[in-house]
Amino acid sequence: MLTSQLPSRVEPYKLAARRERLEGLVALDKLPRLAEEAGLQSGDCHVVLEFGVDAQGRREIRGHMQATLALPCRRCLEPLSQHVTSDFLLGMVADESLAGELPSSHEPVLVEHEQLDLLTVVEDELILSLPQVVYHDEADCHVSAEQLVSKTEGGVQEEAPANPFAVLSTLKGKK
Repeated sequence: MLTSQLPSRVEPYKLAARRERLEGLVALDKLPRLAEEAGLQSGDCHVVLEFGVDAQGRREIRGHMQATLALPCRRCLEPLSQHVTSDFLLGMVADESLAGELPSSHEPVLVEHEQLDLLTVVEDELILSLPQVVYHDEADCHVSAEQLVSKTEGGVQEEAPANPFAVLSTLKGKK
């Protein structure tokens, strides 16, 4: 089933029984936890979800998503466009205690009252897919290479102590 906007809530057990496929867009500005992690975003995330039942009778969701996010550069804090993609396999569980029974290839997703909040699932996967650190190329960054070098007063680098445990021996002698 192709939709322009992904529905916010679905009945995943019914979709899995019919082996349905949902494809659509999620507005990035509707994801508040993503905004807390990566700042306010604009645009859409393209999501494909395939509901089904595996050979062992487990209901699962195979998903793929991709989005372009504006993430702050760790040097200059100016936004940097980053393409983020994620492929995931979710195992549906009705109770958190059943999550341990899933194989390691499946991430558990809790289905409460036979309803699943797809926006939360998409938001979780996007947050998990964020790169650890984002930097502009040095030539494109608003912070120069000279500003990145740590200097002490007078431009002379302090020498590190020869023995890093020397401070501990002086503390031990103060008894």
